[in-house]
Amino acid sequence: MRESRVLALAGVFQALSLVRDLAREGDCDSEALEASLASVFKLESDSASDVFGGNQGVRRGLRVLVEQVEGNDRDLPLFHMLINVMKLERSLARHPMLNQRLGEGLVGMQRQLQHFPVTHPTILARLADLYCTNLSGLKPRITVVGNPLYLQQPAKAQQVRALLLAAVRAAVLWRQLGGRRRHLLLRSKREVMIARGMLTGVALRG
Repeated sequence: MRESRVLALAGVFQALSLVRDLAREGDCDSEALEASLASVFKLESDSASDVFGGNQGVRRGLRVLVEQVEGNDRDLPLFHMLINVMKLERSLARHPMLNQRLGEGLVGMQRQLQHFPVTHPTILARLADLYCTNLSGLKPRITVVGNPLYLQQPAKAQQVRALLLAAVRAAVLWRQLGGRRRHLLLRSKREVMIARGMLTGVALRG
């Protein structure tokens, strides 16, 4: 259970680190992007590993988790987004109709996924729309800090919103597995130790 919880938390970190890269640099890791977006559609998965395609699927997220919790150079805007995503997940939980509508929207997209890859503009646009329709009206609103040159581009904005949806999905899973916001502070060393072990395993298999 604890390892699954760390995987889910890494999923949040991964999606938000990709948002950060898009906002600041206009591009992000394509392999991590695909894994994060694919996780949004794993609604009936039996395990966190299945949601993210194993430890490999959130390798980047595990690395960012270790850097942000253990490192001296914490990215405060990223951590601020993380806390707000956790709060947004709680807001969504208090609106079961929105939750249901969001789930129905994702299920309705399954047919599109038979024809388009998860990173296709058609899929990204639909995911962004689901985020705006169901989550943008809840508190808190997620503030993304970056270069307006990138954030004002419609295609980049859609990628950002799709990834924010992936971050919320990972936060939902984290909460279902027993994750609590206070754990980010009180148990961070334990989480980092587990994440380091997972990264080592991924490296050995790679």
